[in-house]
Amino acid sequence: MKAVILDSDDRYRLTELDEPTPGPGQVAIRVAYAGVQWGDTMVRDGHFPVPRPFVPGFEASGHVVAVGEDVDVRRVGEAVTALTTSGAYAEVVLAPAALTLGIGSLPLGTAAALGWGAPTAYDLIHTAARVRPGESVLIHAAAGSVGTLAAQFARLAGAGRIVGVVGTADRADYAARFGYDRLLLREEFPAALGDEKLDVVLDPVGGPARTAGLERLAPHGRLVAYGNLAPYEPVLADTGDLLTHGTSLLTYNSNLLSRTHPERLAASARRALDLVADGEIRTDITAEYALDDLATAVQRLAEGTTCGKSVIRVA
Repeated sequence: MKAVILDSDDRYRLTELDEPTPGPGQVAIRVAYAGVQWGDTMVRDGHFPVPRPFVPGFEASGHVVAVGEDVDVRRVGEAVTALTTSGAYAEVVLAPAALTLGIGSLPLGTAAALGWGAPTAYDLIHTAARVRPGESVLIHAAAGSVGTLAAQFARLAGAGRIVGVVGTADRADYAARFGYDRLLLREEFPAALGDEKLDVVLDPVGGPARTAGLERLAPHGRLVAYGNLAPYEPVLADTGDLLTHGTSLLTYNSNLLSRTHPERLAASARRALDLVADGEIRTDITAEYALDDLATAVQRLAEGTTCGKSVIRVA
């Protein structure tokens, strides 16, 4: 089969490999599309060390072609989307059966675009922050795949005001399509908010942005940290100060959840998938690349020139 490997020199190479065989609890999927996500940049740049050569790719859609032990054989032929630990940038990928969801008549490209971003955005709003009707929500990286989905989930949850933070004016124009009430450029945060306090802040950035977010929480407000896009800087929170104001610093790690409680992550992915299928939430594929153009797709994401979601067309 054709597959892309990430080699020891940090370069992607299209090569031929043997098709993998599913083990217990796994399915083999003939890949139609694979989603590009921030984890690809982290692996490429060595922040998640993996043995090289390595077949990257963490989200795929396609059809089940084989199942391992303890998996219902009737899943063969099913159209699915899957969250994987690796290998999606190949013609066949192995995925945990528990994190492989049937998609019915949903287009395969749309299904791949959901990826890890959809259950992450759903959980940020409903599980971690528990957004209540009328609350205000601020979302960093507002034009990305998680941010655009989180804004829509927040609106469905009844959020009264949704503010986004982006890096450029072009990204603000793009994010405005997803229901934000106000968009700020990164350098405008937090000063442009004036005296406004927020009930919820979703923060994949870290560093000074995280410190500023904590300072901007309203009484009983919650900041959910789910990444560190900025260069790592420790963020110190005074628990006594948090207690005085009833505010909370929470974290969310979908990768860890996939290993400790995959059924929880799958349930959130299913809820997000159903909302997309019902037309209440939309994904936006802004770029589609061929398998041999993966390096360009990942580089554009790393540079911040990608809005919405990019996918790789495998078959």
